[in-house]
Amino acid sequence: MSSVTAKAKATAKTTRTRPTSWAVRLGLFGFVLCLLAGVFAPLLSPHAPYEPASVRPEGMSEEDFMLMQDLGGIDLARKPPRWMDGGESALPLGTDEQARDLLSVTLHGLRISLFIGLLAVALQLFIGTLIGLIAGWRGGWADTILMRIADVQLSFSTLIVAIIALAVYRAVLGDGGNTFAPVMLVVVIGLAEWPQFARTVRASVFAEKPKEYVQAARVLGRSDTAILLRHILPNIASPLFVLSAIQIANAIMAEAALSFLGLGMPPDRPSLGALVKEGYGALHSAPWICLVPGLVLVFLAISVNLLGDGLRDRLDRPDADQH
Repeated sequence: MSSVTAKAKATAKTTRTRPTSWAVRLGLFGFVLCLLAGVFAPLLSPHAPYEPASVRPEGMSEEDFMLMQDLGGIDLARKPPRWMDGGESALPLGTDEQARDLLSVTLHGLRISLFIGLLAVALQLFIGTLIGLIAGWRGGWADTILMRIADVQLSFSTLIVAIIALAVYRAVLGDGGNTFAPVMLVVVIGLAEWPQFARTVRASVFAEKPKEYVQAARVLGRSDTAILLRHILPNIASPLFVLSAIQIANAIMAEAALSFLGLGMPPDRPSLGALVKEGYGALHSAPWICLVPGLVLVFLAISVNLLGDGLRDRLDRPDADQH
């Protein structure tokens, strides 16, 4: 009986491990691929991302092309991808409404979306960890006040808070606010989601406080700051990594939603969400303008979510196996 039970447990464990392992690997591969594409977007882009593409159509002589350029250039707006009728080999994914090369502008849009998402989560992590450490270590009135503030923050939808803040920002600065649009998006999304980290850190600190290594550090006369930063924080880092991965996907999707609503990145420096908005109006006549950045956005979000869910399952498995 014990042999059968052991085999059953081993089989269940193997079955449970395989999808988790594949999820982590697939998520990590997709996220790293998107990250590399964003970082090296200037090198990978075949054309200037924010200028109309200048391409000599196949079959046109150089003299005729130069003449057309002198007369105002060739209109390449809504040029289809190269595998469709009318496509150009020099424009593999076609062009958008402004005749920009869709591959180049999508790569730079991915770069902007990753920049905003990563920095917004870094801000959430910093604020939430700081507040969570204080609340969990001090307890008492400090914990009560800080957690009530977090509860109030969580009671509002992230998008509602962001929409109100960005609408006021746009109303005050108008088009002049486009220069600081990335910074404003980072600040708004970062400030809207810090309670997620604060509650996680607070709960972890409460769990670590009674442990022997913390009591030993107190006996040795270590300061509260040293105990929190050198002893407790490294031991609670695992759930923060998992939450960060999940929040990156949420931040990127929040930025995309805000840009789609016209409250995010401007049309001259579009993120993936802004590109989807631009192509939405031409979805029937030129669907590639919307589908290309939309598919990249979906791929990025799924990759980060797979990575976060896989990491969470791997970290939770030992506890689950013990039960």
